[in-house]
Amino acid sequence: MTTLRIVPLADATEHREIITDWLWQAFGTDNSRDFFASVIDSSLAGSDLPITFVALDGERPVGTVGLWRCDLVSRQDLFPWLAALYIDESWRGRGLSERLQKKIIDCCRQRGDANLYLYSACMGYYEKFGWRYIGDALDYPATTVHLYAKSLSSDTEPLNR
Repeated sequence: MTTLRIVPLADATEHREIITDWLWQAFGTDNSRDFFASVIDSSLAGSDLPITFVALDGERPVGTVGLWRCDLVSRQDLFPWLAALYIDESWRGRGLSERLQKKIIDCCRQRGDANLYLYSACMGYYEKFGWRYIGDALDYPATTVHLYAKSLSSDTEPLNR
């Protein structure tokens, strides 16, 4: 029986290094580990954003997700962003991605955010969770990515920007 729980990384700081390494290895380049460490440190500083959550199976980290002010430099007009969603290989295909997305959505609703955004290099995945494709954009330096939006109130559609 698993005892999966999702908590702010601020409540499980002993996992700071593994979360940093996951993000660096999944989303970074050879020399970008310090960047991801900086994001994680900022999420532990107690400010409004970013916020990092960690999924724990008992005391073992098995996934992470962040709520960031900006995740795509070319689209700073959109706010806030679900970012850095990562699932440990042993937990993939078990519904953890949906639970981590829900955690961020619930957090945004509590904050009073009207919409939530994310970007992905692939299509067809986030649509399964109710995200709406709103167009393409450029990630630095010139990689096309797909933008998604989710309305956080049941009676409105996300802004189509």
